[in-house]
This record gives sequence, C-alpha cells and structure tokens, in this order.
Amino acid sequence: MAVVTVRNPGTGEVLGEVPATDAAQVAATVERAQQGQRAMAATPAHERADLLRRVADRIEAEREDLARLLAAENGKPIQQTRGEVEAAIRIFRGYAGEATRLFGRQIPLDAVPGLEQHLAVTVREPLGVVAALVPFNYPVELYAHKAAAALAAGNAVVVQPPSRCPLAMTRIAAMVQDAAPAYAHQVVVGGPQTSQQLAELPGIAAVTLTGSTAAGREIARRAAGTLKKVFLELGGNDALIVCADADVEEAARAVVLGRLARGNGQICCAVKRVYVQSPVHDAFVDALVAQTAKLTVGDQLLESTDVGPLIAEEAAGRVLDAVRTLVADGARLVAGGIRSRAFLDPTVLVDVPADSPAFAEEIFGPVAPVARFDDPDEAVRLANASPYGLHAAVFTRDISRALSIARRLDVGGVVINGSTALRAENLPFGGTKDTGGYREGIHDTVLDFTRQKTVVVMDAFR
Repeated sequence: MAVVTVRNPGTGEVLGEVPATDAAQVAATVERAQQGQRAMAATPAHERADLLRRVADRIEAEREDLARLLAAENGKPIQQTRGEVEAAIRIFRGYAGEATRLFGRQIPLDAVPGLEQHLAVTVREPLGVVAALVPFNYPVELYAHKAAAALAAGNAVVVQPPSRCPLAMTRIAAMVQDAAPAYAHQVVVGGPQTSQQLAELPGIAAVTLTGSTAAGREIARRAAGTLKKVFLELGGNDALIVCADADVEEAARAVVLGRLARGNGQICCAVKRVYVQSPVHDAFVDALVAQTAKLTVGDQLLESTDVGPLIAEEAAGRVLDAVRTLVADGARLVAGGIRSRAFLDPTVLVDVPADSPAFAEEIFGPVAPVARFDDPDEAVRLANASPYGLHAAVFTRDISRALSIARRLDVGGVVINGSTALRAENLPFGGTKDTGGYREGIHDTVLDFTRQKTVVVMDAFR
C-alpha cells in the first residue's frame, strides 16, 4: 500500500505516515458515503449538535498534543498552532448551535391574486455528500469550518487533508468518525488527482475548497460536468494603505504581526502589498525594519520563535525567487532575503515598482513589499488593480476617509487601522474576483450546505 510520509519541514525528521488513497478507493469511499448521508439526514438536529459538541470536547482534552503535532508538521510556531486548535474548538461548538437554527419560512401566498387560501412554507434539507478539500496553511481550523458545517446541516463529508501536514487533522477526523454514523465522515489522502476525482464523481453533491486560484478553476471546471455546487475560497494579494495621518508604528506592527510573523507569511489574507503615502513613507519603513529585526526565526516548537520554516524547501525557494524578481524589477532589499533550507528570514522591500508583474502575484511567505503613493485615490486604484480581492486595510485617523476608501475597495473585507490577517469564525470570510466569490463562516456556510424545499398546502385557510 502506498503511503505519504510526513516530515518536520524544519528538520526533515519523519513524523509519521498516512496511507494514500488510490482512485478505486476514492470511488468506493464516495459510494459508502451515500449510506452515511442517509444516516445523517435522518439524524435530528439536536443529535447533530450533540455530536459536534462531543467532538469539540475531545479536541479540547487533547489540545496541547494536537498543537505540538500541528506545529511540528506544518512549521507554524507553537503559540500560533495553539490558537488554531482553539479556533477549531470554537468552530465545532459554533456549528453545533447552527445545527439547531436551520429555519424555514412561511411565505404569504395572499400576495398573489387567486392564491389567498393556500399556505406555503420552506424547509432546509442537506445537499448530499460534501467533499472538503483542506489546505496546508491552516489545516485544523479550515477542516473544522468545512466538516463541522457539512455535518451540522445533515450532510455526509469526504475530507481530503493536505498531504504535507495531514497528521493533526486526521487525528481530529478520527474523533469525528467515532462520533458520527458509519461512513458519514471519511478521509481520502492524495494529491491534485484525488481532488479532481472528487470534483468529477456524481456521488458528490458539493465541493468546498480553500486553495490556489489555479486549483479552484480546475475544480470548478471538473465539477461543472455534474452541476454540483462549488464553494471556493482562493488566493489573495491583500493591500494595506498607509495614509499621511496614520500612526506609522501601529501600521508597521500590523505588517509585522499580520504578514511576517503570522503563519510564516503563508496566509491568504496576510498583508502582501503595502502602499504608503509619501510624507510618512520613510518613517514607516524605518519602523517596519526596526520591528522586523526583533523577530526570531527558528524551531517552531520553541516558545520564543516568531517565524518557523515554510511548509517545504521548495516553497521557500519560490518565495526567494519572487523576491529576486522584484529586485530585478527595481525594488530595493532592506531586510531579510536570506534562505536556509525551508527557513526564510522576514524580508522587507522598498521602492517596489507598482507595475511590476511580480507585485501583482501572491507571494506565499514572510515578505513585505512597500510602494509609495501620493494621493489616496491613486492608492485605491493600485489596490484594485490586483486580480485578487480578499481583504484590504487602511490606516488613517480620519474615519470619513477610512470609510470612503473602504467603500471603493473591490474586496471581501476591509480592516481599518489593523492587519488584514483577521479571521473570526462568526464573520463571512472570502473575496471578489480571482479569490472565488464565496463567503465562509458559521452563520453562512451551514446554510450554503443546505437546499430549500417549498411545500404548498392547498386550501389551508378554507
């Protein structure tokens, strides 16, 4: 049997193995999921809620072990993986509550002449089997959003974990499988071919993916053959706009904490482009470089580490290549830019040409490119020029200016005087354009994973 070997990206140490799932096994898994789907659809809402709460309790009981395992396999510092596991606990409990709030509607038919005596109501029903495709950067948290939402709505779920760091997620998946009806929750392990097969199989009713825009396009194309629902949360190239009246120390801190020292820069909603108004440009860069110099790069299992290894050496190499391309285009390197295996020192670039093609692409690592602007209208134009539209941020003391800029930014969310690397589970999260258009969150996803059925009672009011 083929296996996937999981290693610590910083040391190369083998952490474990998981069996790979071949195409025949994937098809059999989806076939079995139909049985699990029938069982979940027949499970009362209060029992689905209890199931999710029991899972949350089990995660909580093992949260430190899970956080350490996740840090070891993923590379994020231990303090951040603790936060990710805590988020997963909240998400499972949040969806437990949502399971009991799948409300229908009574629609007044007396709004239509001749239908005054009839009664119409809607009910929420599960979609069917949901395929959940989970990325490497926040595997536990994003798995929770997808699997817990599917189960809360009465669906079965087939989950594909990230092949580079599946261990913590599959340990939690085992807890879910213990609590759920047989075949209501199953895991398949593989690469892009597995994702594509799930998108094509007619036994899958919906696919939810967090990943790259290229992957999202391919999944959508393959899913179109069976007209299944597709929920895509894809790439981002978030802009942070620093106006002349901003607190430059706080703005620099937002870049450091929301980009360089959060998830090792491997976050779709991290600050990836910084536009600074000319009067405060130099002061902002000085603050950013000074704060960046205080970050500690090293072993992700040490409490003192701010930035750990990227998910793989190849990933760090790609990020460094992007840095070199920006320098070749005219940017100036003022901090970092040094790679050692999977580790990349937090990097700051200034004088970045706003029209550089590399500036328009998503750089998935601890890199902060800074460009200059003169007028806020110019900053809005530059921010909107990206093909992505996840988040953006604005730093200014003028709330009217902040709201005006926020209104004109073509993105899914705007943070005022803070980092774009903000995701609360009860907020709708997603973006526009090549980011996919979907919104994920406990109040939204559970509804998206249901369908409405209309029931009409003729002559109910005779």
